[in-house]
Amino acid sequence: MDRAAPLSGIPRRLRLATAIGALLALLGTYLVSTTDRADAAPGVNAIRVAEFPADCTYSHRLPDDPIVFPALPGASHMHSFFGSTVTNAHTTLPDLVRSTSTCNPRVDVSSYWVPTLYRDNVAVEPSIATFYYLGEGVRADVVANTQPIPQGLRLVAGNARATGPGDSIARWSCLHAGQVPPSKDFVNCPAGTMLESYLDFPQCWNGRDLDSPDHKSHLAYPVNQACPSTHPVHVPKLRQVLRYPVNGDPSRFRLASGPGYTMHGDFFNAWPIEEMARRVQDCIRPVIKCGHDGRPI
Repeated sequence: MDRAAPLSGIPRRLRLATAIGALLALLGTYLVSTTDRADAAPGVNAIRVAEFPADCTYSHRLPDDPIVFPALPGASHMHSFFGSTVTNAHTTLPDLVRSTSTCNPRVDVSSYWVPTLYRDNVAVEPSIATFYYLGEGVRADVVANTQPIPQGLRLVAGNARATGPGDSIARWSCLHAGQVPPSKDFVNCPAGTMLESYLDFPQCWNGRDLDSPDHKSHLAYPVNQACPSTHPVHVPKLRQVLRYPVNGDPSRFRLASGPGYTMHGDFFNAWPIEEMARRVQDCIRPVIKCGHDGRPI
């Protein structure tokens, strides 16, 4: 009886093996059909994040600001420019549209600029500068009705005149050093890491103005995950992420505008109208993560 017992389990093992084989075959059929559906209908297997990016290397440095001090060269503190290669105090939208760009994708001829960072009074430029266009911070129905950022929009985020961290919306952190708490001022990053700066631009537009006297009030931040009635048009949120090849003692750092909490960013939108519209339609509204080409990843 003891020797016969294993033989009695053979039919059960056969049935189990048969069932497993059938399950694997069914799974294979499902995976093939899912791939087929993805080919037929882009976005089925897409990463569910409403995003498209532009990576823009450093272009040049000038004490100019065509938004805050237009036609006044040298009137500003030093700025580091990304994107369009022609930006100066006199820059207009047609200048940007005709320009070349340091961005990936090259079709983004917008201009982005920030106060220059100094370490021991020597200018340091980001080794990585990414500008993310996002659909987040609002309800799903608001994201689904996102409108393209209008060409020619000019906007400043952050506070160059901040007198303390409480006046700032900037955030500093360390790349690959999550144990260092983020701060509105410079942080002490360990050796082998990089100093990071994050800044979110407002995403609710008043639907009328491409600029305003303070270069901010024509847009607003969401309230209770929706756009306020004064600024009813939801556009993609621009997130500025800069990674500087420096670390260590934060007392060695300063911005051209002052302490770390004075970090701010300027944006002059010159995306081709059809390219911006396509990315909003294909990436932001359906909540799909897209690459630099504006196609689902």
